[in-house]
Amino acid sequence: MAGLTRSVLSDQLREKILQRILDGDFQPGERIVESRLMKEYGVSQAPIREALRGLEAMRFVESQAHRGVRVRAISRKEMGEMYPVRAALEEVAGRTAAPLMTDRVLDLLDAEIGAMRAATEDGDLHAQLVHDARFHELIFETAGNTLLLEVWRSLHAEIRTLITYASLRTELREIVDSHQPILAALRMRDPVLAGKEMRHHIEHFGALVMGDTD
Repeated sequence: MAGLTRSVLSDQLREKILQRILDGDFQPGERIVESRLMKEYGVSQAPIREALRGLEAMRFVESQAHRGVRVRAISRKEMGEMYPVRAALEEVAGRTAAPLMTDRVLDLLDAEIGAMRAATEDGDLHAQLVHDARFHELIFETAGNTLLLEVWRSLHAEIRTLITYASLRTELREIVDSHQPILAALRMRDPVLAGKEMRHHIEHFGALVMGDTD
């Protein structure tokens, strides 16, 4: 990693540590030891600390006096509170974005579904989450509401954490396929249907996470 600026280096380290959290190498409640990471990646303390601060801002880790930095555990209550909020945001985004859809954005959305499917076949959970997030982000960007996008982004990292800790690996193909009705509604430029499909998608996924499905 030599020759990189500190900010670029810390960004790369943040993504590497994040992937290890998503892959389960670091478990909820486990301490992340700075000196160990410094040795593993051959870097100084400064970029490691910046990377961990970034992960703390994203709510993947938490730091406490005399306990160091640990992977943040997610409570069932927190999971239950998150999905209704996101479902409401997604419905607004779908309604707003549908009439503004271009063929280019639709092609990008289709490509993200394809990338999700390929990641699922490869067993690459981290890549699937990245492409899943980008699919939704494209819709929020198309909606053109800056505040809506900012609020969604504030939940985005948390949702990825919940996905991982819920261990829904057996449901991953179903999750990928559940994006298709959203894309179909957006192709029709139907705001009511697009909003409905986006809300249903998140509510169904939330039910999977919470174990409320039959």
